[in-house]
Amino acid sequence: MLVYNKTKQTFLARRLRVADSVLSRLFGLLGKRRLEPDSGLWIFPSRGIHTLGMLFAIDVVFLDRDLKVVVLRERVPPFSMTGLYLNAESVLELPAHTISRSGTEVGDELVISAANASADAESQLHAEPSKVGQ
Repeated sequence: MLVYNKTKQTFLARRLRVADSVLSRLFGLLGKRRLEPDSGLWIFPSRGIHTLGMLFAIDVVFLDRDLKVVVLRERVPPFSMTGLYLNAESVLELPAHTISRSGTEVGDELVISAANASADAESQLHAEPSKVGQ
């Protein structure tokens, strides 16, 4: 799966895993030595996360049910917890510095889709304005 910032026209991740079961949400990124560039974890449902037992910092993007960014936390260190955000429905855990590199801000609209949609999104970015959506 991939994560595309529709507002900024940038990618946050092209290799996104989904954590949507009790066990996958509980374990998340535990046991990983690092988060590969251009990858991430989408935790659904979730209103807050912890980095207990992790060995690296991550960027965290909280999303509402419409996939709009409601809260951003950059470089969350290991062995910490975020707050609980009642307006969030899901959370993206991404490599540190992804938020700043992508220019993502609160209010941005994201698209999460199958990885084969990446080629379509790329072509939309480079298409002539009159041909977008055709």
